[in-house]
Amino acid sequence: MNNKLSITYLILIIAPLFIGCGNEKEGNKNNASASSLSLHVGNEKYFMIDTKESVVTWKGSSLNGLNSQTGYIYISKGELMIENGQLMGGIIEVDMNTIEDKNHGTDNNLVNHLKDPDFFEVIKFPFSTIAITKVASINDENKNVTGNLTIKGITHSVTFPAQIEVKDGIVKANAKLVIDRTKWDVRYKSAKFYDNLANQTMSDSIEYHIKIVAQK
Repeated sequence: MNNKLSITYLILIIAPLFIGCGNEKEGNKNNASASSLSLHVGNEKYFMIDTKESVVTWKGSSLNGLNSQTGYIYISKGELMIENGQLMGGIIEVDMNTIEDKNHGTDNNLVNHLKDPDFFEVIKFPFSTIAITKVASINDENKNVTGNLTIKGITHSVTFPAQIEVKDGIVKANAKLVIDRTKWDVRYKSAKFYDNLANQTMSDSIEYHIKIVAQK
C-alpha cells in the first residue's frame, strides 16, 4: 500500500466517534439501523440536540505528523441535562454509518472498508455513544467534562475540555477530545500491534472537535 493510501486510511479511522456540530455538510445521513436510545422528551431539564446544527469533525495523522486529514461524522440523537444554567449530564449518539472524510465523502472503497470488521464493524455496532457522568467548572463557560465513551461495544471513561453557553433556551457547546483509538480495538496500522510498518504507521491519537447545539 503506498503512503498516500495509508494516510487516507489513517485519517478516516477517527471518524467513528460521537458528538455533533454546526453542520458543515448539507443535512445528516439516514440511519441504516434503528436506534434504541430513549430520550427525556418533554422533561424541562433536558435540551434535545439539534442534529442538523451539530457535528463532529475528526483529524488524524501519520505517526511522524507530516501528513494529516480531516472529516466528519454525524449525531443521530442526543440530549443535554441543564440545571440552573449549568450542564449536569446528557448522552450523545453517533451514527457510524455516516463516516466520511472531507475530500472523498462516503461513497468510496475506503469508507466501505472502514465499516467492515477490519475497523468498526458497523453492521454489528451501528452506533457509538458518550454518556456524560461528571462536569467540573473551570469558570462560567469553561468546563472539564467526563463521560463514558462506547465504540464497538467497548466503553472507557474520557475527560475533555469544553466551552458551554446556555442562553435564551439554547445550549451551545464546543469541545476537543483526543483518544487512543487502540483502546477501542481500532488497531489498523498501529505500531503497538504491527512491526515493520515504517512510514505507513498511523498515529494512535485521534482528535475530535465537537460542536453541539441543543434546545427545548
